Amino acid sequence: MGYGFGGWAPYVSVAERRRQASKKIAAMTKKGEKVAPVVIVGRVIATTFWGKAWCDNLESYMDYENRLPRGRTYVRNGSVVDLKIAPGKINALVSGSSLYSVEINIKPVDKARWQGVIKSCSGQIDSLVELLQGKLSRAVMAAVTSTDKGLFPAPQQISLKCSCPDSATMCKHVAATLYGVGSRLDNEPELLFLLRQVDHLELIAKASMPAAGAKTTATTGRQLKTKDLGSIFGIEIDVGQPAPSLSKRKSDKATVKKSKKALPKKAAAVRGKKKAAATKPTVKRAKTKEGKTKVS
Repeated sequence: MGYGFGGWAPYVSVAERRRQASKKIAAMTKKGEKVAPVVIVGRVIATTFWGKAWCDNLESYMDYENRLPRGRTYVRNGSVVDLKIAPGKINALVSGSSLYSVEINIKPVDKARWQGVIKSCSGQIDSLVELLQGKLSRAVMAAVTSTDKGLFPAPQQISLKCSCPDSATMCKHVAATLYGVGSRLDNEPELLFLLRQVDHLELIAKASMPAAGAKTTATTGRQLKTKDLGSIFGIEIDVGQPAPSLSKRKSDKATVKKSKKALPKKAAAVRGKKKAAATKPTVKRAKTKEGKTKVS
């Protein structure tokens, strides 16, 4: 549907946009397509650290600030019919005066920047769970989410495209899509790493190690916590008994080896006793008529 008289799109009520969205979702589902609409409960778009941080970063784009309010309205009233996040790309269907396709491309994180993020977090990340829940120190989370040095993209790293007739670089449909990403990160924060084409598990593996020259002890060394591993893999891990020390394991192996050598000797001695008993002559005792005992 094109623009009406005076260059403005004809007004479409929220109820009509929702009806269009529902109809489109039903049609896509019938064809076997997987649909992922953005559903906002109430007026708050994002409630967790990652979602809020994404939206805060979006609102720091001064060039787009006049378009963001309409985007917030659209995402709140359920106009983002479908939202998919892939490496370096965001695709969405947004219901307006018609249904529009939105495509957003984001450049991958530069390797040097990614290594800088890992270095700045060195020795400060205890677990994957804490990272994804945003429960790390303010300094660490600032390093990860910084526009200049972290994972959040700057405007020049983003290209925007919408099938609507609006000539603006960021139309309300694009803005609604970007806010939708913030909502999606509430439940799937790992999608930020996927979008920026870096592996959050690499960050855990490398940043859990202490920085060069730092001292660590058995109690302060950075590693995945056992309880976190249990929650990640859905299993119970017994931590009641500590692992045996290296010297204890060597001692146990030596004992087993010694017992295995001694076993054949002991078995041979038992077999020898049985054989001797079998070859010993049998002594028969009988009484004679005179009452004396006769041995034969």
